[in-house]
Amino acid sequence: MTDKHNVTNKEQLRSNFGDPMELALLKEQNKLDKHCKNFIDRSPFLCIGTSAVNGKADVSPRGDPPGFVKILDDNTIFIPNRPGNNRLDTMTNILENPNVGILFMIPGYEDALRINGSATITKDPEILSRCAVNRKIPQMGILVQVNEAYLHCAKAVRRSKLWDSDSRQDRTEMPTLAKMILEQVAPPEEPPSEQDVKDGDEFIEDNYKTGLY
Repeated sequence: MTDKHNVTNKEQLRSNFGDPMELALLKEQNKLDKHCKNFIDRSPFLCIGTSAVNGKADVSPRGDPPGFVKILDDNTIFIPNRPGNNRLDTMTNILENPNVGILFMIPGYEDALRINGSATITKDPEILSRCAVNRKIPQMGILVQVNEAYLHCAKAVRRSKLWDSDSRQDRTEMPTLAKMILEQVAPPEEPPSEQDVKDGDEFIEDNYKTGLY
């Protein structure tokens, strides 16, 4: 790779693709219409993109039963925060830089919903009480002021065959999550033992059973 192949400005970029289709520009909404709301209500999964004040980017998944994201009004949604690894990358970034991008997906739907907006972190008990699962209320969550919302076509999902049952891969072809992480963090001269991996696998599975909420 050499510098002469780098695209360094918008003019170079646009010259390779031409202008966007008019409909691709017109479809952008500045609030949630009935179709966006319906999509959010049906979605059990999203990815939220954030970046720190220094520009370091992060994308984090969020998942729960359909309807877990609460629509408060035409320009406001709430994403509850569930127990995790306590890295808090997403919320730490939001404290430094409120701009977020969100991708909503629905199993079996090839199209997606994209939302861009400005986020804050809240502990509002009235909102949080609406997000209880198994009678467990989240400690806090992400309040998003929606600035842009638009539906995204199915090309990426069709190319990847994401929901095609024939494209499902055998998980046993890769090591378990515990084994991979333990190998990543262990010194080269001290690889994890089989017992270490077994204990790690059991810990993760137990946490899935007891620590989702």
